[in-house]
Amino acid sequence: MTSSWMLVAGFFFAAMALLVKLGGAHFEAIELGFYRSLGAFLFIAAFVAAKRERVWNPHMGTHFFRSMAGTFGIITYFYAIANLPLATATTLNYTSPLFLAIGTTIVLGEKFSRWLLAAIVLGFAGVAMLLQPTFAAGKEGPAMVGLFSGLVASWAYLGVRALSRQGEPEWRILFWFGFFGTVGCAAWQLAFSTFHPVSWDNVWILVGIGVLGTLAQLAMTRAYRTGNTLVVGSLSYSTIVFSTLFMVTFWDDRLSWVGWAGIVVIVASGLIALRVERKDQVEEAVFES
Repeated sequence: MTSSWMLVAGFFFAAMALLVKLGGAHFEAIELGFYRSLGAFLFIAAFVAAKRERVWNPHMGTHFFRSMAGTFGIITYFYAIANLPLATATTLNYTSPLFLAIGTTIVLGEKFSRWLLAAIVLGFAGVAMLLQPTFAAGKEGPAMVGLFSGLVASWAYLGVRALSRQGEPEWRILFWFGFFGTVGCAAWQLAFSTFHPVSWDNVWILVGIGVLGTLAQLAMTRAYRTGNTLVVGSLSYSTIVFSTLFMVTFWDDRLSWVGWAGIVVIVASGLIALRVERKDQVEEAVFES
């Protein structure tokens, strides 16, 4: 189970999105991003303290790049959500696997099957069919920010892959992402707004977001560290499928036939990606033997 860890991450990300939807009635989007990052940081910090692990190492430059890219990706994505229809903002953010395919090839020099590239494009087409984004006049600026959030997110995933090549464990990658994410989101919120009060009525939402976000990040980091980059990118679209199914189940949302067809296309793209990865693994095993 390597790239398939992204399916686990997708489920946890989708479950977290349910709580984010509930939390939107109590907190601003950046606040929720802050609590998500804080939860991950506190969890990993407790692990570090218990194990007396060393967090500072020679790869701090890459950690800083990955963490700031991830934090900036969250902030720009939340800005797009606040200024665009949710479907449009999400679709633009999920261009990240397309950018990741380009970045991984150019920066890391990894080569991929054409079938994997086709799976990435097919998955994005499925996302567009499912979400059916609309672009209103006068929203060109926020739309560009939304597209930029996808680009920056791909840089963050590229950083995870680079750190994995350097032998960095998941916990250290998540520790620094949690630290910089917490500081970045807190600074943004304090600069442009204010924190809302936490009460017994909403604290469970924040705790849930922190726990689910941490589990999702751990699974995602494991996927990018041990799996095929483009297979993981293709499977990341599963978050949209899980989220949609949750919304249909718990909020009684209704999908058009185009939306259901989009889910089928996304699932098909994931199956193609997994099949290509399995074939590559078999060929590598045969070659090594």
